[in-house]
Amino acid sequence: MTTKNKTEIYWTLLKNKDWNIYLAATSKGLVFVGSQNKPFEELSVWAERRFPGIPLVEDGEKLQPYAVELIEYFEGKRTSFTVPFDYNGTEFQLAVWNALCEIPYGQTKSYSDIANYIQRPAAVRAVGTAIGANPVLITVPCHRVVGKNGSLTGYRGGLEMKTQLLNMERQGLTAKER
Repeated sequence: MTTKNKTEIYWTLLKNKDWNIYLAATSKGLVFVGSQNKPFEELSVWAERRFPGIPLVEDGEKLQPYAVELIEYFEGKRTSFTVPFDYNGTEFQLAVWNALCEIPYGQTKSYSDIANYIQRPAAVRAVGTAIGANPVLITVPCHRVVGKNGSLTGYRGGLEMKTQLLNMERQGLTAKER
């Protein structure tokens, strides 16, 4: 991981109904979306591991565009995100994360579907590892990936958060069909 051109990481705590999530961004884009109701340490430990020595600066104003889109998502008014990302990863991780962004709102795909999509059908376990390294939950929708048999599988935010997100999206689709 390189840290060039990253002089500060800005953060804020997004509070919306039952959701308390830490967000972080550089001047280039969103770098971190935390797990529901987790402490600040989730962000600080991640940041120190990924960007050692880069200061974390609380700045709700800089994070406002990201917070607005997440709130719209939680309210069922947004099905995809337009904010810029500044995530760092290997070429393989970036391919997986980009593939996740192609999963339509309210739908799910399996790990093997993602492996096939990126034309690496034998890399199902590596796809799982890359998904687990996704630093921007919700906005890069790794919660939409399930086991081949449709069962819920691991999620950095926990299976309860994954279930809530999937249920919220299903309800959003149902409301739009009325």
